[in-house]
Amino acid sequence: MILTKKECVVMLLAGGQGSRLGALTKKIAKPSVPFGAKYRIIDFTLSNCVNSNLDTVGVLTQYQPLILNSYIGDGKPWDLDRLNGGIHILPPYQSVGDSKWYSGTANAIYQNIDFIDNYKPEYVLVLSGDHIYKMDYSLMINYHKEKNADCTISVIDVPIKEASRFGILNSDSHGKIIEFEEKPKNPKSTDASMGIYVFNWKKLKKYLELDNNDETSSKDFGKNIIPLMINSGEKMYAYKFEGYWKDVGTIESFWQANMDLLGDNGFNLSGDWAIYSRHMERPPHYAGCNAEIRNSIISEGAVILGKVENSIIFSGVKIDENAYVKDSVVMENVRIKSGAIVNYS
Repeated sequence: MILTKKECVVMLLAGGQGSRLGALTKKIAKPSVPFGAKYRIIDFTLSNCVNSNLDTVGVLTQYQPLILNSYIGDGKPWDLDRLNGGIHILPPYQSVGDSKWYSGTANAIYQNIDFIDNYKPEYVLVLSGDHIYKMDYSLMINYHKEKNADCTISVIDVPIKEASRFGILNSDSHGKIIEFEEKPKNPKSTDASMGIYVFNWKKLKKYLELDNNDETSSKDFGKNIIPLMINSGEKMYAYKFEGYWKDVGTIESFWQANMDLLGDNGFNLSGDWAIYSRHMERPPHYAGCNAEIRNSIISEGAVILGKVENSIIFSGVKIDENAYVKDSVVMENVRIKSGAIVNYS
């Protein structure tokens, strides 16, 4: 079946287990973890897509997909309920002689080559569904075109003391990537890969097939596809992103990203670049006559009778009189009883 041709197809990797988030991902995939009082983590990537005028998105799910699949549904909250394109949930499936899970990020895309080919795209944008940021992908795609690149990788400057935690790209003065180091002990630059890639589809397809036939490969973009393309002399460029970006892979980083929503120096949810979500209709939050709320985000359906300071309060939370919440993220439908003190620090 040949569908209407699309210049760019988005492949959103959303099957991560997120084991470092502990209890938060015990029953749900990392991209569906609630965030910021009314969102889920995947809302940011999906909203970036529609705000960037990219309307054909394949979401590759695997670990604990039930809640994520139900949440995404037909994609209507993100204006992705389209007849021509739209959003597609792409779980692993059994084919003749082959019945295995996605064995890596590259293998997940490889198993969906037919889906991409249906749209005959010039480019494929590969994204992760577990980062918090606002980004206009169309600017990156235009940069990719201007450089006549085979692959463009978005990078962000990180402190030198943290660079060894990331895949580091070393580029020349024109932005051409000359070397990739996976979590180097002595990094040569501070340009960290954000896991956001634009590929020429024909070129990517070639390397996915080569990688699939390599029994020694771990079927991963960072470990296998990117180094193979660099070593083969393909045109690889770094696209420098200067906005807010946070990988919420640990409890500490998840808490910090929520705290960054408060105050003036973090991550601003307001403005023209809207973040869309699917949420239940609940009444406005209620603050009692003795309630005290300072520098906090309170979602609908919450009842605040006590004191809340510098915190993120999700829908359905009830904080009783004489209870105190500070520097905390309180998830949905939690009750904090009178006399309790909840303080992250």
